[in-house]
Amino acid sequence: MAAHGMTDDARSGAGWGQDARVLTFASAAFLGLLLAILVAVSLFGHATDGEPLVTVDLNLPAPHGAIGPPRFAGTGSHAAAAISRPGTGLQGVPPGNAPQPASAPAARIDKPVFAGKALIADPALIEATPQGPLPRIADDGRTPMAAYGPAAKADGRPRIALVITGLGINARITAAAIKALPAAVTLAFASNAGDVQNWISQARAAGHEVLLEVPMEPYDFPDSDPGPHTLTVTASENSNIDRLTWALTRATGYSGVTNFLGGRFMASPDSLAPVMTFLARRGLLFFDSEQDAHSAAPDVARQLNAPYVGNSLSVDDIQSAAEIDSRLSALESRARSGASAVGVGFVYPVTVDRVSNWANGLSGRGFVLVPPSVIVARAK
Repeated sequence: MAAHGMTDDARSGAGWGQDARVLTFASAAFLGLLLAILVAVSLFGHATDGEPLVTVDLNLPAPHGAIGPPRFAGTGSHAAAAISRPGTGLQGVPPGNAPQPASAPAARIDKPVFAGKALIADPALIEATPQGPLPRIADDGRTPMAAYGPAAKADGRPRIALVITGLGINARITAAAIKALPAAVTLAFASNAGDVQNWISQARAAGHEVLLEVPMEPYDFPDSDPGPHTLTVTASENSNIDRLTWALTRATGYSGVTNFLGGRFMASPDSLAPVMTFLARRGLLFFDSEQDAHSAAPDVARQLNAPYVGNSLSVDDIQSAAEIDSRLSALESRARSGASAVGVGFVYPVTVDRVSNWANGLSGRGFVLVPPSVIVARAK
């Protein structure tokens, strides 16, 4: 019986061992299947995810004291949709702030539209097109430049205009800039940034004059590629006007246009003249954001008698508080000696902070901060 009992125990132990091996195998198989599913999802996404999300990395703000603002690297519609100034490489916008494809505003506007107290659309100032509302001079002679900007003030103090560019790309930084910057600071929005009309409406409600950034061919094109709607020196006049029209129909409520990049294009009077003619006939000012001795814009504007304002000083080529303060002081000196001065900066947080601080004491130092449209109006 003892022998028999030992045989039963051995069989029982053997059966338990077999069961354990089966359970172990089953567990391993289950874990392997689960791991395979997780790997597949990470590689291919869920069935409901749709097309892969393309994002552009943007380095905003730049490191303290860094020289040169960011520019865009890479190609494709999302990369091209992002607008900034040239200078360094791009890394790091949170996915929620990545630029999205621009969507056209409503094709038909049949009554005046306001953002707060500010006019942002008037049927009399709009030509309805299949692409969207295109600015025009009203039958009574009113221009978008006058209607969407503040009236010129009779003020004998030296005038300073300051334009901050690159808005509409990063939602958090754009919203903060609109809120923090004084109303007399002009804001320039990327024409091919997502939801540009919403941003312009917010800026106008806060009292800012608004410009629309239009991408133009730089010297190192296509290494620096502003996007599919870039105005180029090799394109035909009709092609460039079509691209310009695309940009102008993205939104309403802006007083004029400024160039994004554009060193090569701006140096070509044959390419630039038709563009400035088109803008002038639409009642829009042109703001030259670059400091380039080769720019043909001043001469072309003079020949065409087109509304034009040129930048005289970039305030944040070196992105440090001390350097920006120094450039803003230099802008005051130029205004004091020449009755007016125009500066430009990029929407870096450090720029927004220093400009806001500087503007608070500007009136007490004997200057008046005005938008570019006022300088154009006073020049006539």
